Amino acid sequence: MVALADTPVLAGDRSIRARRVAFGLAGLLLLTSLLSLSHGASGVRLDLVLQSWLAGHDVPARDWLILWEIRLPRMLTGVLVGASLAVGGAVMQGLFRNPLADPGLVGVGAGAGLGAVLAIVLGGQAPAWVAAWLGWNMVPVAAFMGGWLSTMVLYRVSTRAGRTSTATMLLAGIALGALAGAATGILVYVADDRQLRDLTFWGLGSLGGASWPKIAAAGPVMLLALLAAPFLARGLNGLSLGEAAAHHIGLPVQRVKHVAILTVAAATGAAVAVSGGIGFIGIVVPHLLRLATGPDHRYLLVNAALLGATLLLLADLIARSIIAPAELPIGIVTAVIGAPVFLWILLRRRGLVDL
Repeated sequence: MVALADTPVLAGDRSIRARRVAFGLAGLLLLTSLLSLSHGASGVRLDLVLQSWLAGHDVPARDWLILWEIRLPRMLTGVLVGASLAVGGAVMQGLFRNPLADPGLVGVGAGAGLGAVLAIVLGGQAPAWVAAWLGWNMVPVAAFMGGWLSTMVLYRVSTRAGRTSTATMLLAGIALGALAGAATGILVYVADDRQLRDLTFWGLGSLGGASWPKIAAAGPVMLLALLAAPFLARGLNGLSLGEAAAHHIGLPVQRVKHVAILTVAAATGAAVAVSGGIGFIGIVVPHLLRLATGPDHRYLLVNAALLGATLLLLADLIARSIIAPAELPIGIVTAVIGAPVFLWILLRRRGLVDL
C-alpha cells in the first residue's frame, strides 16, 4: 500500500481509477469475509453470536467452536490462497509479457501435484518416524516441497552464464509439466479406491481442510510473498518494454527475474499445498484488472491480491451453499465461473463482442 501512497498522480493516467478500485475491492473483501464467517451448513450466524456476547449472554460452546475453529481458519485460508494465486498470475504475466501466463509455467502446479500424489499413494510406506513427525501434514508438506523443487530445477535449466531465458523457462516448464503428469498417471494407476478418492478431491481443490496449524505452517510463506510482490512493480513495468530496453534504463533484469520466480514459487506453492488445485484465479483476475485499471503493476499487484481473495471467498460460499450440507470442490466452482469469463476476455480482445 506504500506504493499507492508514494506514487504521484499524473494527468491522463489511470492512477485515480486504480486507487478507487483498490478501496472498492477492500470494502468488497471485508463484506465477503463477513459473509464467509456468517454462512455455513450448521446455521450459526455471526451477528447473533456477537449480539449475545455483547449483551453479556452465554454463547453456546458449539457456536464458538464453529466460528473460531472452522469458519475463521477457512476464511483466512481463502483470503491468503486467493491473493497468492492472483498475485502469482500477475507476476508471471508481467515477467513473461504474456497475458496467458500463470504460475503453472514455473512448474509449481505440476511439482506440487506430483508431491501430493506421492504422499497420498506412497505415504503409508514412509518410515514410522516420518509419519509420526508429519502426521496429517504429510500431503501439504509434500505438495509444497514438490512445487519448490520443480521450480528450482526449472530455474537451473533455464539459467546459463548468470542469465535466465524466459523462453527456455516456458518450454522447459511445459516439458516438466508433462513429465510430472506422466509420473502422476503411473501413481494413479497403482492407487487403490480410497487413494483415488483422496486424489480426486485434492486435485479439484477445497478449503474444507483449513485449520490453524495449516495457517501457521503455510500462512507466513504466503504472507511474505504477498508483501514482497509490490516491490517487483517497477521491475515488471520496466520489463514490459523488453529486456534490452529495461537493461538500458538501469533495471537489474536478472535480479528481477530471480526474485519474481522465487516469489511466485513461494506464494503458489504454499497456496496449492493447503488448498489443492484451484484454477483460473491466476489467469482471470489480472486480466479483469488490466481492463479496469491498466497494466501498471504498482496498482495491479495490490488490486490482484484484493480481487483474488474476494473471488475465492465467493467461490467457497457457492461451493458450501449450492448442495448444503455437502459442498462442491471449490476448483469446480472457479472453473465454471472462470472459464466463461476467460472466454469473454479473449473474444473481447479480438473485437468479437462489445460488452
